[in-house]
Amino acid sequence: MVGKIISHYKILEKIGGGGMGVVYKAEDIKLKRIVALKFLPHEFSDDVTAKKRFIQEAQSASSLDHPNICTIHEISETDEGQLFIAMACYEGETLKRKIEQYPPNIAEAITIAQDVAQGLAKAHSKGIVHRDIKPANIFLTNDGGVKILDFGLAKLAGTSCITKTESITGTVAYMSPEMVRADDVDHRTDIWSLGIVLYEMLTGQLPFKGDNWEATMFAISNTAPASVKQFRKDIPISLERIITKTLQKKSQHRYNDMQEVITQLQSIDLKAKNLLRVAPVKPSASIAVLPFIDMSPTKDQEYFCDGMAEELINSLTHIKDLRIVARTSAFSFKGKDVDVRDIGRTLNVDHVLEGSVRKSGDQLRITAQLVNVNDGYHLWSERYDRQADDVFTIQDEITLKIVDKLKVEIFGDEKISVQERHSSNINAYNAVLKARFFLQKFSKADLGKAIKYYQQAIDLDHNYALAYAAMSYCYCMYSNYYYLPSKDVLPKARIAAEKALEIDETLALAHSAIGYIHYLYDWDFDSARLSIEKALELEANCVSSRSALGGYFAAIGKTDRAIEEQKRALEIDPINFIQNVYLGLFYLWDRQPEAARQQLLKTREFSPEHPWALWLLATTYAHDYQYGKGIELLHQALNVAKDYPPVIAALGWFHAMSGDKKSARKILSNLKEKSKKSYIRPFLFAKIHAVLGENDIAFDWLEKAYQERDSSLSWLLNDESVDCVRDDPRFDELLKKIGLYKYKKGLS
Repeated sequence: MVGKIISHYKILEKIGGGGMGVVYKAEDIKLKRIVALKFLPHEFSDDVTAKKRFIQEAQSASSLDHPNICTIHEISETDEGQLFIAMACYEGETLKRKIEQYPPNIAEAITIAQDVAQGLAKAHSKGIVHRDIKPANIFLTNDGGVKILDFGLAKLAGTSCITKTESITGTVAYMSPEMVRADDVDHRTDIWSLGIVLYEMLTGQLPFKGDNWEATMFAISNTAPASVKQFRKDIPISLERIITKTLQKKSQHRYNDMQEVITQLQSIDLKAKNLLRVAPVKPSASIAVLPFIDMSPTKDQEYFCDGMAEELINSLTHIKDLRIVARTSAFSFKGKDVDVRDIGRTLNVDHVLEGSVRKSGDQLRITAQLVNVNDGYHLWSERYDRQADDVFTIQDEITLKIVDKLKVEIFGDEKISVQERHSSNINAYNAVLKARFFLQKFSKADLGKAIKYYQQAIDLDHNYALAYAAMSYCYCMYSNYYYLPSKDVLPKARIAAEKALEIDETLALAHSAIGYIHYLYDWDFDSARLSIEKALELEANCVSSRSALGGYFAAIGKTDRAIEEQKRALEIDPINFIQNVYLGLFYLWDRQPEAARQQLLKTREFSPEHPWALWLLATTYAHDYQYGKGIELLHQALNVAKDYPPVIAALGWFHAMSGDKKSARKILSNLKEKSKKSYIRPFLFAKIHAVLGENDIAFDWLEKAYQERDSSLSWLLNDESVDCVRDDPRFDELLKKIGLYKYKKGLS
């Protein structure tokens, strides 16, 4: 081809090529200028209908006059009938090549995305949709310009040979869900694809991947992408939020138009976090830290063993290029005889750290072994014989040795975070370890023990911010698990969290707790989001913060976003029972009973008889009018938790829904009797009376719930148990008092 003259173009050299054609540099003999000629594959030219449609599309695109759109000079064909495009020839490289060789830093990525969005906004204003935005179709000129290539080609491919694997492998990862379904597309499909490109620029990763193109298409339609902050902690939360919205599965949940995207990108403060400095680095290693084994003579150091492992997890979490499995999932193997290779496969990690503790008086022996799960060999092992008050030094040595052996680069500020101690008081530290041990059990009595030990730690060290934050979390759990009235415990939670932030304003757990309090007690949903996002900005892999964000979205009726955030929480902590249950709950509130059922059946693999899983699983059958099946599951739950009020109330609600009013009233009487001795949420009475058709009584209980700041009211927009009174004018009045009415009407 080189040296040939085609029409009035002399071919000079080949400069690129792919599934959509081959590109040559050529001289325009008539106008004495250098151009780029793109020759489309012969099969495209042979499809007469597709060829005509493409020419129409390309003619429309050629009319676009914008600095971010590649200029098209001519659409023509060779003597043999092969289509080609003559366009401006630029010096530079594609964004695809840049990402592969030296990815853009955050500021560059935002600038590139803005320029692409500007060009697309122009096209969309003319009714033209690109359909194939990807790094290979974005050209970066040597003088800093950004040009969008290949308008019109995606539609030609879609009508001709898109089913050819070699033609779609480079494109499928950027397809929107509506393209995967072969539905009609509009400008919002370009918004999705731009979100994919921005995600890839920032992380070096694609958000949706599979072993083949069918698996990738499935991921696009069904899975949530990992948070960009899982790969890069320096990404501002506002930028993460933009990407999340561009990648909403339903096109109506994305930005309305490209101008909105531009406005949001322009609002990011590029100087706030020194965004000009670092380009994305792919995580190079992954690890799970298992609970250490108690080898002490009296076997009374379980709390210390668990705490040792948890402290190592917390330290390693600060390392950007290391993926660390959260505590709950890693601890799910506690006491089980499981090969580390199987653990690695289950948790999707390459390495496992295991160890043991032998403590006798002030003498401490700690052993640690780092294992490669691919072959089961030890990469490193060490034994430490020290005094008990040397535990902090031992933790630092183990952490830094792991970093060294996994060849993870650690920067100065990360090293400071890794070695940071919230308290240097060994006795206060021991009290916190004991508190954590009881906190994980989540019973009412164990939460009380946890608070007692956190208070003990605070008494020993008045500036122990982490102890205050964790105590706040305990008080939140009292409310969350229906143990005590919100009005009695959440103000205490606020005091503890605010004290923690007074000591250390960078403590993510404290910001997260404040967020919980805002939407469970204050009903100040805007403030809740700000607090939770601040927590995630400080610690992107904090499971409780990610789940709190999901809860916030569920509260304001955006259940699709709640599901997305909860899936992200499970990427960090995949075997966390409670987090898996929350995902099932959010599916329920999104009115997806089958998805909820499958998710909750999965949770029973972790804890077959847990009352929460059985309670919510039963509720999925209410959506299918299978009340008998639901009642059967609730009786199973009550065999485990005989006096758990929400399960008892759910049974009363089911009987009322099935028409068995006598049984429902009997359960109401039972709950009222129990309320004389222990706390029962007013909302639990309200929902049964509502189904019985006793609206006046139901609203009396709802008013009592409002007066008590019953946190169940935070979920009124979604909770199916009060669907039967939604049309009552008093329901909207209640929503207005709580601050949820504006979300119902889409006013926020």
